[in-house]
Amino acid sequence: MLRLVVLISGAGTNLRALIAAQSQPDSGFEIVAVGADRAAAGLDYADDAGIPTFRVDYRNHPDRGSWGRALAAAADDFRPDLIVLSGLMRILPADLVDHWTHRIVNTHPALLPSFPGAHAVRDALAAGVDETGATVHLVDSGVDTGPVLAQQSVAIVAGDDETTLHDRIKVAERQLLAQTLTRIAHGDIDCDAVAVAAQPPTSQLRTHD
Repeated sequence: MLRLVVLISGAGTNLRALIAAQSQPDSGFEIVAVGADRAAAGLDYADDAGIPTFRVDYRNHPDRGSWGRALAAAADDFRPDLIVLSGLMRILPADLVDHWTHRIVNTHPALLPSFPGAHAVRDALAAGVDETGATVHLVDSGVDTGPVLAQQSVAIVAGDDETTLHDRIKVAERQLLAQTLTRIAHGDIDCDAVAVAAQPPTSQLRTHD
C-alpha cells in the first residue's frame, strides 16, 4: 500500500476527493496523515475520516528553512512513500525538495509546460487556445517545472470564463490525481525513472590530442 502524507492550506476539496478515492478496492494508496501550514478547514475532512493530522504554522518559524525542516520532521514521523501537495499555498524550500527527491507530487490546472504559475486558467483563456487541462507532476526546485507524470486535456468552449473553465479542470484534476497515485502504487509509473528520463542529456565534451 502506497503511504501518502497530504499537505494542504485551505478548504481541502481535493483532499476530500482523495479520501473518497482511497476507499476504492484497487486504489493501492492510503492517506496516513494530513498536514497544514496554517489553520485549514480541510483538516476537518481528515478528522472525520479518522486520519491523523498535524500543523506546522509558517508564522511560528523565523524563516522558510526552519519551517521546512519542521515540516519534514512532522511528515516523516508517518513514514510516507509520497508527499502530495493538495492546495498547499506555499513554495517548499529547496532543501525540503531535495529531502523528498522524486517523492513530492503536485497538480496544476494546465497542460505543462504551457501556462505555469498561479494564473494558469486565466492565461489559457487569454492565449485563445482551444484546450488546456490538468497535469500531475513531480516537484523540483522550479515553479511547475518538475517531470510530468500524467495529463488530461480539457476543452475550452464558447462562453467559458475563468470560473467555469476552472471548475471543469478541477474535476479532471481530482480524477487524474487519484488515477496517477493508483498507477504509482501498482508500479505502472516509476517516479524515479520518470525523473531520470526528464533530465537533459549530459553534455559531450570534445577532447583534443
